[in-house]
Amino acid sequence: MPQNDLTSVSPAVEQATAPAAAARPRKVPRVVVLGGGSVGLYSARRLRKKLGRREAAIVVVDPRPYMTYAPFLPEAAAGSIDARDVVAPHRRALKGIDVLQGKVTALDHGTRQVEITPEEGDPYSITYDHLIVGLGSVSRTLPIPGLAEAAIGFKNVEEAIAVRNHVINRMDVASSTWDPELRRRMLTFTFIGGGFAGIEALAELEDMARYATRNYATIEESDLRFVMIEGSARILPELSEPMAAYALEELKKRGIEFHLSTFLSSCVDGHVVTSTGVEFDSETIVWTAGVKANPVLGESDLPTDKMGRVTVRATLQIANEDGTIVPDAWAAGDCAAVPDLLNEGKFCPPNAQHAIRQAKRLADNLAGVLRSEEPVEYKHKSVGTVASLGLNKGVAELFGVLKLRGWPAWLMHRSYHVMAMPTGNRKIRILIGWIGQFLMGRELVSLGSLHDPRAEFRAAAVPPKPKAEAPAQSAQSSAAAGVDPDLSKQKGAKTA
Repeated sequence: MPQNDLTSVSPAVEQATAPAAAARPRKVPRVVVLGGGSVGLYSARRLRKKLGRREAAIVVVDPRPYMTYAPFLPEAAAGSIDARDVVAPHRRALKGIDVLQGKVTALDHGTRQVEITPEEGDPYSITYDHLIVGLGSVSRTLPIPGLAEAAIGFKNVEEAIAVRNHVINRMDVASSTWDPELRRRMLTFTFIGGGFAGIEALAELEDMARYATRNYATIEESDLRFVMIEGSARILPELSEPMAAYALEELKKRGIEFHLSTFLSSCVDGHVVTSTGVEFDSETIVWTAGVKANPVLGESDLPTDKMGRVTVRATLQIANEDGTIVPDAWAAGDCAAVPDLLNEGKFCPPNAQHAIRQAKRLADNLAGVLRSEEPVEYKHKSVGTVASLGLNKGVAELFGVLKLRGWPAWLMHRSYHVMAMPTGNRKIRILIGWIGQFLMGRELVSLGSLHDPRAEFRAAAVPPKPKAEAPAQSAQSSAAAGVDPDLSKQKGAKTA
């Protein structure tokens, strides 16, 4: 039910599309949350628990009807978790909160208005009293020839499943292809970016592909070529150097090829060229080389830094460069430059661990401000870092002293993230999926047709060629050969 005022029974969208000048005075303040990711979902849920319907109306705006738990995308790509289980449906998780599905295309905090563009229909604007910015980030791409045409990102569940289907499909096709150059191209899988997202995606998919070779009589493990291109001299910068070096060596033992201190120069038509002069062909190029703040923020009147992130104080209130607070505006997560009070001069890293905790602190602060209380600064000492390197393989650093490798680290990775997954429904589904995989093994089916389900129907809808064309073509062929069609028929009749 809408919460714009105590007596309203009109749909939220109907009120949202009404001109701002005609809007009735609200009896309760409206809090608009931009983005339904980790920050948006957790802050809205927390705020709803803190404030009743008579204290605040809450509206969440996001182009997708669900929140994606990004740390589980590599496992979803590898088939360890069902794609639907790594997302939390907004309308189920956000009880007592209005949800508007659409893309934020403009923001004017001066007039307290947000422009929303739905998937279909005209853009409309809504007004607010308090704003929470949790728009997250988008893939940071570079003007590299062929990148936009040949590569795919790894930022959302749709991309993760598309990569999975593509890898298995290439193995399916290569198993019946005898051209060695074409097979080599099909079975070469390239990843750009050696951070957590890239290394976990590479490790999980390589582990899945190697496991899948047992189902192909014509493909050996040695036929697979997985390549990582990373611009810096090391991988996994979030880990200490010894632990990152361990992960690198473990992945090299599995035959994964690394090109460090190397940049992608070109990938036109799948022909990869690196800054060091290495060249090879690959039909799979996955781009995981970093993210950037949602670009709509740079077009708004909110203050941003050189990286396009909204500048905030440690209380998660948006502030100008001189430190003055922008009234009624809050931000957290990937799109915000949140000071790390435990590491002077640095900002909190853009990961799920900080985003979820920032969201909860933000909600507590906003609820407190509405009740005339002072906001509290966000301060969190990292519990540690965990990473999966494939099934039963991992690396972890906990509390700055505990270093885990192999199966214990992998178990810690799964335990931590399944507990952080929102809603008990999703936690249970993920656990059941893991049990099923343990008992029955991985599910290795490519459903590539899901990405274009109407392709077969379109082909079937093409009208067949008229039968008259066949005799006509035969007659033309005979004439071209200098043979009289009638004579040809007579010969055919005698032969019969």
